[in-house]
Amino acid sequence: MRSSEESALLTDFYQLTMLAAYFEEGMTETAVFEFFVRKRPECRNFFLACGLEPALDYLENFAFTQEEIDWIARLGRFKPAFLDWLASLRFTGDVDAMPEGTPFFPHEPILRVVAPLPEAQIVETRLINLLQLSTLTASKAARVRLAAGDALLVDFGLRRAHGAEAGMLSARASYLAGFDGTSNTLAGMRWDIPVYGTMAHSFVQAHVSELSAFEAFARIHPAATTLLIDTYDTEAAAEALVPLAHTLRAEGIALRAVRLDSGDLAAHARRVRAILDAAGLAEIKIFASGNLDEYEVERLRAQGAPIDGFGVGTRMNVSADAPYLDCAYKLQEYAGKPRRKRSEGKATWPGRKQVFRRYDEKGRLAGDLLTLVGEEAEGEPLLQPVMRAGKRLRAAPPLSALRAQAMASLNALPPPLKSLGAAPPYPVAIGDALTRLAQEIDAQAH
Repeated sequence: MRSSEESALLTDFYQLTMLAAYFEEGMTETAVFEFFVRKRPECRNFFLACGLEPALDYLENFAFTQEEIDWIARLGRFKPAFLDWLASLRFTGDVDAMPEGTPFFPHEPILRVVAPLPEAQIVETRLINLLQLSTLTASKAARVRLAAGDALLVDFGLRRAHGAEAGMLSARASYLAGFDGTSNTLAGMRWDIPVYGTMAHSFVQAHVSELSAFEAFARIHPAATTLLIDTYDTEAAAEALVPLAHTLRAEGIALRAVRLDSGDLAAHARRVRAILDAAGLAEIKIFASGNLDEYEVERLRAQGAPIDGFGVGTRMNVSADAPYLDCAYKLQEYAGKPRRKRSEGKATWPGRKQVFRRYDEKGRLAGDLLTLVGEEAEGEPLLQPVMRAGKRLRAAPPLSALRAQAMASLNALPPPLKSLGAAPPYPVAIGDALTRLAQEIDAQAH
């Protein structure tokens, strides 16, 4: 039996009821759907595209198993001819998308699917599911990276992520967005993300004394030792650590860092730094964790706290200040005719679209144009072909390469967009041809 995230049944039930109707009506002509975000939360100046590779994996492997077809049959809702057709259904369409790690803004499509209507329809739910979570987390993680400067950043969020897959995708998204590693061991194996681990308070409590726990851990892990020193009394632990650190150093064992996980992190960091420096242990770094996000990291750095790295978990992995995106995957064309949703507050721009991006003389983002595919415009076209006839056009790039591209993209953001406070909206112009098309469709409807 396949895992739940691999199943074609991981979809809303209305996708199946619509497919049955499409099948009966013979509606299999080419459809165009686009994924985009409608609105920017007040606490986001930009989004960072993420989740494309998992989405392409899903599309390439899409299929119903016989076990799943048998279960659908037992519902008694669908005809045998439809079930036979469903068993042979595969994704054979084309996909164009923005590269992962590309900053984008409201109403700009980051992925376009062109496929027979049933194929493009059935994948809607899972594509939204994958792209929304990954983009949400990457956008949050990018803000943490901008706030942290060059400090070490490690994803600590697995244990409080909203399920196993969310923990995996969050580890991937945060690394792509600039984190240096993760505590998620499986994510490390799957995507070659550097893995980091220290110790838990339970390890200290299980030993006869705090110092015996420190010594045992350092001797067992002589090449990579970070000691958690706030189980009982942070400064007392730092003082007690000094003679042990000198003893270990004489034996060729160098302590890498101490970790702070509670209390006033800035105050503790200053006092611990003073203790270590006075003892000639300036090489031991200070790593902090505990309910951190970009705001807290920015505050600690503004205070000059002598912290060399941060473990960031729950608030990033669940994007606590903006826990969802107002995103959509909407039909923009069917059977060669552009389509436009006109619902109040949810109107869409019709047709197949492209985003052109301009840069200023310093290489920074200067403005985007949303227009129809085929229109000529100044700037770089952001949506690129990634899949044709249901197959990738190229092998999935290493996550490290996507991370490097994302870092270059973040560096190219205008300074106001890098701030954690609300910035003026980035300029996204609507092309004349796209405006005219929307007006023509509206006029025809009336």
